[in-house]
Amino acid sequence: MTLPSDYDIRYSVTEDLAILQQWLADPVERRFFPFETDQETEDVLKNWIGFSRYKAALTGMVSGQPCAMGTLLLMPYRKVAHHASFYVFVEPGHRRLGIGTSMVRNLLHLAKTRFSLESVSVEIYEPNPIIFLLEKIGFEMFARQENFIKIDGSGHARICLEHFFT
Repeated sequence: MTLPSDYDIRYSVTEDLAILQQWLADPVERRFFPFETDQETEDVLKNWIGFSRYKAALTGMVSGQPCAMGTLLLMPYRKVAHHASFYVFVEPGHRRLGIGTSMVRNLLHLAKTRFSLESVSVEIYEPNPIIFLLEKIGFEMFARQENFIKIDGSGHARICLEHFFT
């Protein structure tokens, strides 16, 4: 996997919402997310891009066009503000090029340096292919719940992973 030579990352802006909506309008692409209906998707994506106002969201670019987005879902209360979860999405035509790895690593760097977080967690659903990537980066599973979510009528496991900063 070699990143495209013209790959870059910038902070997301609210205008990125339109491309995120376009990517996740396809039910096949949102099958690994817990939201299903168009209304649920709309609500989640507004929340997702809303963290851009805190510079907690990143957009990957190839040839000046968005190809990936990720955001830290920061906790609003002081007692739990030492950790966050995140979402990440790579546009299908740009997968398996190292962009997902780059996005997650940059989100981790942002979490540690800008927000001084102690850990970052993510909740995914099998058979999401990002599991391998997360484990390779150092995420560790702390929970697994069988048949948590129905995808195409069959039950799939929820897997919760966490990355601790030392």
